[in-house]
Amino acid sequence: MSGVALVSGASRGIGAEIARELAEDHGFRVFAGARNPDAVDPGDGIEPIRLDVTDEDAIFAARERIEGDAGRLDALVNNAGVYGDPVGVAGYELAGAHEVLEVNTFGPWRLIQAFLPLLRESDAPRIVNVSSGAGQLSDMNGGRAAYRVSKAALNALTRTLASDERWVKANTMCPGWVRTDMGGAAAPRSVEQGADTAVWLATLPDDGPTGGFFRDRKPIPW
Repeated sequence: MSGVALVSGASRGIGAEIARELAEDHGFRVFAGARNPDAVDPGDGIEPIRLDVTDEDAIFAARERIEGDAGRLDALVNNAGVYGDPVGVAGYELAGAHEVLEVNTFGPWRLIQAFLPLLRESDAPRIVNVSSGAGQLSDMNGGRAAYRVSKAALNALTRTLASDERWVKANTMCPGWVRTDMGGAAAPRSVEQGADTAVWLATLPDDGPTGGFFRDRKPIPW
């Protein structure tokens, strides 16, 4: 049986490209998660599945389906994310900030907790958290406070997970500034470039890294 992957936020942009490459280039059976699964291009090896990372009922329904269909999960790619408002700390409306963290930080956390049992059934389990350079403490700037905090927290979650659960390779990555609905048309990088490192981390060999932060397949500062 080929590898089995779940990619959140897979109806467009980087998530759709990650799903396509895992299916077409690596032979994975990919469950492409989206709040509206009808928006997913199914393609060969890609199966749309309803997934809202803020909805525990939807998450556990997805787990039950994958468990019943495949019996295991080899790669979990936490890609779903929101940008939030272009506002700094002082002016950010905290209810809105909470919504950003619910998707960008607690969404991956929920999926990790839900799918660790299926990942334990894999011979080569991988978790990939799609983060951002905006969450790098070593190069932190102002603006978009909720987004920055949510991605910094996601990086911390990744390092903690990799230390706690050494049987799974868990890494985080920055796709760079990519031409997507979030990145805009002026972004210099294609979706293929943005997806490449996530796909690499999802298919790491047994001697691959864990607990790292990567861009263009190279470690970057936290």
